[in-house]
Amino acid sequence: MAEHAEKDHRGTLSAATSRPKRWRSLLMFFSIIGPGIITANADNDVGGIQTYSIAGAQFGYSMLWLLIPVTVALIVTQEMCARMGTVTGKGLADLIRENFGVKVTTIVLLLFVLSDLGNTAAEFAGIAYASPVFQQYVPFLSKYLLVPLAAIFVFTMVTRGNYRVVEKIFFAFCVVYLAYVVSGFLIHPPWGEILKATVFPHFKPTQAYLLTAIGVIGTTISPWMQFYIQSAVVEKGIRIKDYPYSRIDVISGAIITDVIAFFIVIACAATIYVHNQHIGPGGHLLSVSTAGDVATALQPLAGKYASLLFALGLLNAAIFTASILPLSTAYYVCEAFGFESGVENSFREAPVFYGLYAGLIVIGGGIVLVAADALQSEIIFYSQVLNGVLLPLVLVLMLLLINRPRLMGKYVNNLAFNLIAWATVVIVGGLTVVSTIQTIVSGNSAGG
Repeated sequence: MAEHAEKDHRGTLSAATSRPKRWRSLLMFFSIIGPGIITANADNDVGGIQTYSIAGAQFGYSMLWLLIPVTVALIVTQEMCARMGTVTGKGLADLIRENFGVKVTTIVLLLFVLSDLGNTAAEFAGIAYASPVFQQYVPFLSKYLLVPLAAIFVFTMVTRGNYRVVEKIFFAFCVVYLAYVVSGFLIHPPWGEILKATVFPHFKPTQAYLLTAIGVIGTTISPWMQFYIQSAVVEKGIRIKDYPYSRIDVISGAIITDVIAFFIVIACAATIYVHNQHIGPGGHLLSVSTAGDVATALQPLAGKYASLLFALGLLNAAIFTASILPLSTAYYVCEAFGFESGVENSFREAPVFYGLYAGLIVIGGGIVLVAADALQSEIIFYSQVLNGVLLPLVLVLMLLLINRPRLMGKYVNNLAFNLIAWATVVIVGGLTVVSTIQTIVSGNSAGG
């Protein structure tokens, strides 16, 4: 009896002491999360939403399977940058300058700034795309009001708060992405067909299908993301002993962002694609070339609430990424050339950092307001070309850095992880190069 009582007492003590440990672990996780989830969700930007929308509208559910390997590739690339930031305490641009020299760094970053300027303009274009849906309810909400208001909000939000405040606002943006999940359920799609298309790969041997598939892969892993997540990990002060929680953050972010992509494809496949497949001769085919077209097209097919939620998600994505993308640019330029950076600093302490951030927002928003549509298209077109050229280069530089014991110590990639990572580089890099060449050829043909 005494022996049993002693065992029960030990078991009670063990259970009691394990509860505080579990709570401490949970609290530690919530104090660490942020960079992974925020960075991955910001990648569901206007370009991403547009790509996923077109994939669903043109090919139905047949591209859903592709989101599974794309999610794995996203986890691999983001995890490497988060690990480098944790171990070295330095941003990616800083490490590139120290290890590959100022000349290489200057050329790469100059191309990045030009690319990010076009990408920022594309985000503000997304705000303009969403405005017609909102104008049905509030007539004065044109792009000429929404774009300046968004620019002012973005700049004020980031520059007037510290890192913790800004991070909480970014988390709120992440939550709004659930509008796409709700929109997907409102449409009542055929879940059995969706499950089959997700589990069993289905190829269509056409050039359009291949190019769209390349676009889905390319839009998920953007060059600026790698710089931003590493800078965010460094600014948050994540230490090596806390890195397991940061890894969970990265994995969770990649899964969440591609679940959102999953529902964007479903929303368009179950409405626009189905409509186009079932109309008779002489019927009206729905043609969509922008995410704004999708939001408008959903209204007669899925109801005003699905359309409004889709437009809300588009507006949220545009403002969210218009906040983070210029911030990423300001981070890596200042890191590379030794300027003070970070939202914890004041304007006086980091004038170059805040000047770059403001400049990108003003120019990006201004392009949408004053430039002709043709010039907007050219800027966005060539920024995507630069993204395609830079992505393989950034991935290679990351792998060279993370495998240097002098930098990473015992936290270098192991053999299995290197095999996965280099395979990701070859596949993503190769497909991105093919996509870039095809885009240039298509653009020149259209221009001719």
